[in-house]
Amino acid sequence: MPDLPVSTRDDASGGRDLPRRQRVAAYAVILRDDRVLLSRLAPYLSPTERWTLPGGGVEFGEHPRDAVVREVYEETGLHAQVGDHAWIDSALITGGSTEGERHAVRIVYDGWVGAEAPEPRVVETDGSTVDARWHPLDEVLSGRVPVVQLVHDALAAHLPVKRQRLAAKALVRRGDRVLLARLSPRAVEAGRWTLPGGGVDHGESPETALVREVFEESGLSVQVGTLIGVHDAHLTGNAPDGRLEDFHAVNLVYEAAVPADADPRVTEVDGTTDAVAWVAVADIASGEVPVTELVRFALAFD
Repeated sequence: MPDLPVSTRDDASGGRDLPRRQRVAAYAVILRDDRVLLSRLAPYLSPTERWTLPGGGVEFGEHPRDAVVREVYEETGLHAQVGDHAWIDSALITGGSTEGERHAVRIVYDGWVGAEAPEPRVVETDGSTVDARWHPLDEVLSGRVPVVQLVHDALAAHLPVKRQRLAAKALVRRGDRVLLARLSPRAVEAGRWTLPGGGVDHGESPETALVREVFEESGLSVQVGTLIGVHDAHLTGNAPDGRLEDFHAVNLVYEAAVPADADPRVTEVDGTTDAVAWVAVADIASGEVPVTELVRFALAFD
């Protein structure tokens, strides 16, 4: 913890100089799967169980974003990323007749960790926290998990980042089967099957993006046909990098064809799909194979 700047003020009652201390600290709100990452305060700070946001003091000359990344690692063992925007809290704490005043300035960032991140653990020794855990968000908000006021205030101010994504998707038929890719644990709807395809890069045509994405997800060279529909979905969840997003997907759905004897295989490593296969339409209709709403939307045009 960095040294605190100290000034003094006159005590009107006795003429004594009382200390005035200011501390700048940076914290992160890190949410994943309806849970929030919290650190438990050490007994010397709170004799009873009390949890706070991971973070801590900003050292002299250190950028607050760098400080919160460092502090999150020390308190949880996790390598976090933080956004560019922050919420700022300021509190003036008055002590007893001889303790003076403390001014706490707390900078709270939107943070996230990857889906593959290990369970949290405290790395630093003899620090201000003694445990780190993911707590269910509803238990924190209801008061079942005892937290400092900063946690409630920060959660109330925290909003998922808004993101809109344009994607090109392919409806590829082979008899009574359709080519589908299974969403990996890195995706929001993990385990469900969806149409192959993906995001359109800046300056890229949707048709070009579709050829590229289908090859990455299936290893197949696709011939793009006509646009059969536009589908959109609005949901909130963790992106592949772990960041909580208010996500709006706009999907351009094309008819497409692949060579008759081609066998699909995933070529992309650590992507949002982990399997690809020809799936019987009857298994989709019966619910035996779980699919995204996008698949049902596309099949309705067929």
